[in-house]
Amino acid sequence: MSRPARPRGWTGRRAGPGLPRGRAECFPLQALALAPAVPGPDPEARLSDDYVRLVARDAYFWAWPIVNVYNRRIALGRLPHPMLLGGVLPAGPANSLTMLTDYVDPAGRAVACPNHDLVCGSGIVALDQSPVVLQVPDFGDRFWVVQVLDSRTDSIAELGRMYGSPPGFYLLVGPNWVGTVPPGIRRVFVSQTRTGVVIPRVFRDDSVPDLKTVQRLISQLGLYPVAQFDGRMKTTDWRQVPVVPAAAGGGDAETRWVAPETFLADLPAALADARPLPGESARYAQVLAVVAAAARDARLRQVFEQAVAAADRELVEPLFEFRSHGRRLPHHWSTIANGACFGTDYFTRTAVAKSNIFVNKPNEAQCFHQDFDRDGARLCGSGRYTVTFAQGAVPPVKGFWSMSLYNGRHLFEVNALGRYAVGSKSRMRFAADGSLTIHVQPQSPGAEHESNWLPAPAGEASEFSLSIRAYWPESAVLDGRWTPPAVVRCA
Repeated sequence: MSRPARPRGWTGRRAGPGLPRGRAECFPLQALALAPAVPGPDPEARLSDDYVRLVARDAYFWAWPIVNVYNRRIALGRLPHPMLLGGVLPAGPANSLTMLTDYVDPAGRAVACPNHDLVCGSGIVALDQSPVVLQVPDFGDRFWVVQVLDSRTDSIAELGRMYGSPPGFYLLVGPNWVGTVPPGIRRVFVSQTRTGVVIPRVFRDDSVPDLKTVQRLISQLGLYPVAQFDGRMKTTDWRQVPVVPAAAGGGDAETRWVAPETFLADLPAALADARPLPGESARYAQVLAVVAAAARDARLRQVFEQAVAAADRELVEPLFEFRSHGRRLPHHWSTIANGACFGTDYFTRTAVAKSNIFVNKPNEAQCFHQDFDRDGARLCGSGRYTVTFAQGAVPPVKGFWSMSLYNGRHLFEVNALGRYAVGSKSRMRFAADGSLTIHVQPQSPGAEHESNWLPAPAGEASEFSLSIRAYWPESAVLDGRWTPPAVVRCA
């Protein structure tokens, strides 16, 4: 029996959850195409103070990561050449890469929750200036990942050991790019924002021979404008990168990349750099209309600036603490499930940017954070703690895992042992029953336990946090079947 003819313009879509049954089962394509344009805000309208406050607070919250990354581009992207600022921060001109040659210096203050497991680097990309070639050497079976993020801190590329990415050349392009892909480029990655961040991470063990091997391999990591691409691997001896003193007055907190007092001036350029996601056009129009009104009216400017200053104190600053966001897990641990894939999850995106910016996608590295002991008391330097993994219950990974300790500002606290993380590559002692106990405390737990000691800052006022990273995690980590054990305070 033949089917009746379908109506002209039939799309083939039946009624979904938002459409009542028995009503229209198709959308004529002509009707969709002829939908009228929706007008935006009236630029001449007088705005109330309360409305300006409302929009300013909201914008400060959801645009905070975008402004953060864009301001890094402004501050770092115009440097004359690759350098180590203060001897610790890899920085350089836009569309170039700077690599460390060993673990990050624990004195670094540029990024919260720095990594002491890998040899890392960074580069700011300005895709409105040029497409950029990313050069990747052959790492063999060594763990590595090159993270490429847009200014929303969302990942735009899949490059690493977990993806089976071959060595060679990759092209990064901006939104609406039109051009010819040069021969020899393996793959093109498209960013929805003009500004981005490239962060290579390469595993090394703690031996001197392996460090030398890593330094040889990373010499072929590169990032440069497409005009410089000639199909040949370029080599850079990153040990020769000059050290430039840091500016005085940096303090003991993460570098401040978003300032309420300059947010009004910073926001239009940052939003112009990051075109709206689907559904965000009205949000952009609303914010930019208020920004324009505040820019030409001194009184509204004052209202706007007071509102964002309050939003910084009341909305963003509290998200610095791990306990304020993320998924709740047993024993007070927390994690997130959408790292570097935030989209329009404005809350999680800003919370992570404030507490621990530039996290990997979960399948690359899943992080777990802890502020409390088993009984819900804040971790601090007056206590002695243990974290015990039962036999076979260490984090299940295809790469490796580690536990790091951060002070109250989510930075490393320099210690005499020079140890800032322990994990699967550490020479720790397992108990006779196959369990593994990590000792977290200011003083040595004794010679027999010192291999398992993660030093903590001393003193009642020295609050700290723990972070477990599972690199290239197994499915048990990703689906929640594995979670970390309790942090137990010793009597």
